[in-house]
Amino acid sequence: MKKYIYIIITAILVSSCEKELDLTAPSELTASGFWDTEEGAMTAHTGMYANLRSQAGTFWLLGEIRSDIWGGRTYESASNVDLIESNISASTAPFSGWGGLYTNIHRVNDFLKNVPNVDFVDEDNKNHVLGQAYGLRALYYYTLLKSWGEVPIILEPLTSVDPAALSKPRSSQSEVMNLIKSDIEASLRAFGSDGSFFQGLRIYWCKAATLALKGDVYIWSGNLLGGGSADFNEAKSALQEIASLGVSLVPNIPDLWGPGNEVNDEFIFAMQYQRDEASNIYNSMTGRSTEINPQFDDKGASMNNFIINGANRYGQSEKTILLLDDNDDSRKDATFIRLYIDDNGGSGYPTYHEPAYFGSIFNKFLGQVSGSDRIFESDIPVYRYADVLLLLAEAKNLLGEDPSTEVNLIRQRAYGANYDESIHGFTNGSPSENAGTILEERYKEFIGEGKRWWDLRRAGNSFVIENISFLNPGDEFKLLLPITSDMVGRNPDLTQTAGY
Repeated sequence: MKKYIYIIITAILVSSCEKELDLTAPSELTASGFWDTEEGAMTAHTGMYANLRSQAGTFWLLGEIRSDIWGGRTYESASNVDLIESNISASTAPFSGWGGLYTNIHRVNDFLKNVPNVDFVDEDNKNHVLGQAYGLRALYYYTLLKSWGEVPIILEPLTSVDPAALSKPRSSQSEVMNLIKSDIEASLRAFGSDGSFFQGLRIYWCKAATLALKGDVYIWSGNLLGGGSADFNEAKSALQEIASLGVSLVPNIPDLWGPGNEVNDEFIFAMQYQRDEASNIYNSMTGRSTEINPQFDDKGASMNNFIINGANRYGQSEKTILLLDDNDDSRKDATFIRLYIDDNGGSGYPTYHEPAYFGSIFNKFLGQVSGSDRIFESDIPVYRYADVLLLLAEAKNLLGEDPSTEVNLIRQRAYGANYDESIHGFTNGSPSENAGTILEERYKEFIGEGKRWWDLRRAGNSFVIENISFLNPGDEFKLLLPITSDMVGRNPDLTQTAGY
């Protein structure tokens, strides 16, 4: 995305960004003449992705922070401890204003209303960007559904300044899910047979992304909303189609996280970050050189020359440390740099040794060093092919089929030359056993990618309660978030989430 486009979009969009459902002025995108040309439409198209990227932190928090990944030792003041420990009540409700997601939905609604009336030089490009927009709206509503359950449905751009017209009641989960499925189908119709990556880049939504979302959505719907086998079959079919659309596993998982990650074949859709444009959120999982340089990594190597100027606000839980403590699994070193206060006589600490453990640096998305600075410009995947394979394993298991092929593809990549089928190979078991194995594989694979909380939720309430030490039987109502009192004040048609 070109820098000058962001300058344009800042002038057009950012000035009109207000709290969702609290807007007191119509969207600037409805200004006279804006939608007369393809150039204007493509400026709005760029804006949709700028808006999405601005919510990256919210997506990560909603999808991961309440899971069992975090909550361990930090060497600075920890962040979001109440969320990690599920200390949530109506009076302390997080994510005021629906986490800002409706602002982005309003932008997409503008796009979907106006772009069909714009003449494009190439109609295929027009159809592609419409497919992208429907996919993005489905993603936003799916995130809202997973977080709050019942949420307002708004499909038209704001054109009224009447506050009463902005009040919307919460629609049922089934109604919201029907909208999500409808938008997914609209996205697939717009893409048609076009499985290409827009402009050859994976920083734009694409048909493969819609199919990945469809698999994700239909597993959720089938398992949690009564869709059953019909939905699981829809998920399976969508996920199986993706392999034909130019995506595959990268042979070595560490290769995913280098500064050139945006060109790999595994990413289906990723948020783009570039120097002097935007940095990703992961510097808060690192630390400062003054704290890190005196330490040693688990190989016994000095960290004296490690360049960083971040923060260490999130520490991997001991459960996570122990789960990854397998020297044959490449995900151990690809995910964290474990720090110790000494080098253990030059031997390091091949296995976790709590008395000398200092803390960790999150090793994905570290960007690259430029002089004396580290630039956090790694692209962040929303969907990648490993996700598709393990979602397919879920769908197969829920259908009573054998998910071992997909699980073993992930393990073979993780263990590489160390892979020993007799030790590392997965053999089909009972549906319950398989579900636990798939969850554990996803845990190892997607740390830091905003997946684990959703994975547990999609598997079912019992899996959440079993794995999250801060939740107990009877706390199931906490799996959905409450709405804040100020949200009710601004939108009197809202009712509180059940249980709060």
